[in-house]
Amino acid sequence: MNFNQNHKMIFSKSIWNKITVFFLFFFFAFASNAQILEPVKWTSKIEKKGNNAVLIFDGTIEKDWHMYSQFTPEGGPLALEIAFKNQKGNYELVGKAKEGKTRTAFNDVFGVNETFFEGKAHIEQEIKIINPNLKTVDVDFDFQVCKEVCINSNKKFSIAVPSTFKMDEVPVIAPAQLDETKRTGLAIDTVKKETEVAKDQTVKAETEKAIKEEIPAPAPARSLWSIFFIAFLSGFAALLTPCVFPMIPMTVSFFTKQSKSRAKGIRNAIIYGLSIIAIYVILGLIVTKIFGADALNALSTDVWFNLIFFVILIIFATSFLGAFEIMLPNSWANKADQQADKGGIVGILFMALALAIVSFSCTGPIVGTLLVEAASNGGIAPVVGMLGFSSALALPFMLFAMFPGWLNSLPKSGGWLNTVKVVLGFLELALAFKFLSNADLVLQLHFLEREVFIAIWIAIFAALTLYLFGKITLPHDSPLQHISVGRLYLGLLTLVFTMYLIPGLWGAPLKLISAFPPPPQYSESPFGVGGSGNSGLSADVKGLPEGAELGPHGIMVFHDYEDGLAYAKEIHKPIMLDFTGYACVNCRKMENNVWSEPTILPILKNDVVLISLYVDDKRELPKEEQFVTAAGDKIITVGDKWTDFMISKYKTNTQPLYVITDLEGNNLHTSKPTISYVNADEYLNWLKEGIANFK
Repeated sequence: MNFNQNHKMIFSKSIWNKITVFFLFFFFAFASNAQILEPVKWTSKIEKKGNNAVLIFDGTIEKDWHMYSQFTPEGGPLALEIAFKNQKGNYELVGKAKEGKTRTAFNDVFGVNETFFEGKAHIEQEIKIINPNLKTVDVDFDFQVCKEVCINSNKKFSIAVPSTFKMDEVPVIAPAQLDETKRTGLAIDTVKKETEVAKDQTVKAETEKAIKEEIPAPAPARSLWSIFFIAFLSGFAALLTPCVFPMIPMTVSFFTKQSKSRAKGIRNAIIYGLSIIAIYVILGLIVTKIFGADALNALSTDVWFNLIFFVILIIFATSFLGAFEIMLPNSWANKADQQADKGGIVGILFMALALAIVSFSCTGPIVGTLLVEAASNGGIAPVVGMLGFSSALALPFMLFAMFPGWLNSLPKSGGWLNTVKVVLGFLELALAFKFLSNADLVLQLHFLEREVFIAIWIAIFAALTLYLFGKITLPHDSPLQHISVGRLYLGLLTLVFTMYLIPGLWGAPLKLISAFPPPPQYSESPFGVGGSGNSGLSADVKGLPEGAELGPHGIMVFHDYEDGLAYAKEIHKPIMLDFTGYACVNCRKMENNVWSEPTILPILKNDVVLISLYVDDKRELPKEEQFVTAAGDKIITVGDKWTDFMISKYKTNTQPLYVITDLEGNNLHTSKPTISYVNADEYLNWLKEGIANFK
């Protein structure tokens, strides 16, 4: 409405109507921007620390949102990236930025442990100032924050440096160096308060992050109870090996016969069991102390770490299969035995230590694997893991000392113990290739693609099946006249598992083991062995038009708006805009759990033209296409372009975001113009409504 034409009418209204108009205007102005979310509010400060300074950043995160740490490994959501913009010639970083409390959650699809902040984010960076004329420290944060949707955000800090921080503590800088620092344009006198949203993150290995089979919201971290339970089962498995099981009757008999009374024998056995627990818990404490809560988590995607652990597990597996024995030096066991002969509580403690040393060839591989897995979960998980493992190991010694009559019910030592050890060897061998796969994924070498990995596992578990059925014998096996019922059942179980793996070569998702093999599109044939990937495309689509490719589930997709629009006009179909991200957690979940529905997939393949625009695409735009927005944001990358398009057109900065438009870019929905992370039924109804409105 034109003000000059209507000012008399407006001002003739009552005071009440004026107030009403004002509040309505305020409401709609607010509503139009309500979708620009800013779930993290930041503050920053600088503190003195000796001759250095510490930059402190505190973020308050809204309820139910989480922000990813800088230690979130590659292959998961986007990690926090900290850029010190004016570092050169002005200050030096002292170590890496330290973080406050975080939570780590294992994502069984990524196969990595994601680390993130909840509620509050606290980050500190110590610096050494080398330019006495430094006015500010300029820092950029690029981070991802997620709930049901994800936001890629950028926060710029310009922290004023008090002159008192530089008195008599900064080395004299040569005039030439000072001239250089002046040329960097550092004189910024005010701290910027505005949060700049919708900036894309640096994406490492962009093309491969989009191929993950499923990227759900961060899986809940393994609880300490689950870690304890898994470790307890592992301890029980170690108990049934030939290095440990025969020790039970021998040790219990020693306590009951050498003790002056049954009560004392029970007491000594309990002390013995507690000593075993103490030894392994101390080992867990040492690992936690040396490596800290996050060190092994950070190592979990390191190429050399994965390669080294692959080799270690191959060696352990080879030992379990009977090629050789891995033993700690005999002198260690002899010294422990000598101390055990002294008797008393100290002697019992050394008896427990002797057990740990003697049984290392069987328990070492299990303990090593447990420590890596538990330590990568962070916190006191290694301690809890060792508590669970050692409890299973120690419990029989205590129980049989209390009830010695139970010893008669124990199965006799024999070939079955070696069978347990061999089965563990096959499992170690299969697990080893997970670590080799991790290294291959990080380097993107494509040596161990999905088909090769699955084929290796099929071979391993098929060999295990043959072994359990007595068709294969190994060096330390006893002559086998027949197989036991238990061994038969275990063989049938591994046979079923082997048969389950085989369809994976033809593209089956294999959800039971989704944490282990590479994702489906990291393969020689992303659509399965012998699959063309074109099944389900419209009959009138012959080949792929320019700018199109096959996306999730064989859906034809464009990644440039103009290319997709031109094709939609050519075949006269509505457009579905998909604002997404390579590392968008819930985008992948929607694609895998909703788009794959039999009622939805044909619609996406045949009834709309899908245009997926990646807001974290780091490819730089041609110089002539770069620009600065009215808000002062520089549009430099492809991701910047689509982010600006999303915010300016649809007043939101969240992903996933879905919009159905006509060929003129007009929204085809009235009640719900856009949709985000929803269930399949709601998504289907929304699709049908938009398509029905297309003319």
